[in-house]
Amino acid sequence: MSTVTRDGLTARLFGVEFLDELRAIVREPTSLLFSIVMPIGMFVLFVSLFGKGNSEFGGPVGTQMVATFGTFGVLAVALLNPGTSVAADRNRGWLRAKQVSGVPVGVTLAAKVASALPYALGLLIAMTVAARLTGALTAPPVKLLAIAGILLLGALPFALLGLAVGFVASPNATAAVLNAVLLPSAVFSGLWMPLEIMPEFVRDLAPFLPTYHLARLAMTPLYGGEVFVHVLVLLGTTAVTATLAAVAYRRGKP
Repeated sequence: MSTVTRDGLTARLFGVEFLDELRAIVREPTSLLFSIVMPIGMFVLFVSLFGKGNSEFGGPVGTQMVATFGTFGVLAVALLNPGTSVAADRNRGWLRAKQVSGVPVGVTLAAKVASALPYALGLLIAMTVAARLTGALTAPPVKLLAIAGILLLGALPFALLGLAVGFVASPNATAAVLNAVLLPSAVFSGLWMPLEIMPEFVRDLAPFLPTYHLARLAMTPLYGGEVFVHVLVLLGTTAVTATLAAVAYRRGKP
């Protein structure tokens, strides 16, 4: 088989897997609720209550929340959906069947991660519309696009962490473990509420969390500021979670 033919076959397999994973998220009520509906509902509540207040960086808090709460929303999709999907495939033996059939596992896993991105983008759009309707959004579209690009790309290390857990845990345990990672990270990184109103120990802890650095990086199109440190932390996190995913795949039982 020629290289072109192999590449074409891989692309077709990826397309089939991608569309199947897109449909799977909608078919799974738990994933739909916790990773999509809940973040949007929480954002609407928070931006309605606090969005018109003054941010420490200038402008309304609601504009800042598109980046910070948007980080939480994107991570809810990217962390939970690939992880719970691969755990479900393992649980019913589907992942093993794909391995035996010769379907490249990398294609399957890439499709699981990529299929989360359209939902994450839709979630960001919904949050942006909500902030605009409440009068709490002042950022121009080009900056909003930059925030979306940063968050979608920056979600990769967290998607890899989701896969790592999914390779070794049951579907229910995977959802529990990933939520146990996501929710405290959201609180201690200032994703829900500005860090300046949080206790001092939270403000001291936040810089040690990769979720904090992703949120701060997403805020740079709005307010400028340091980029290198945030990127370096996220690259290091990617290396760690990629290693964890590789080890978990080898040790888990497909």
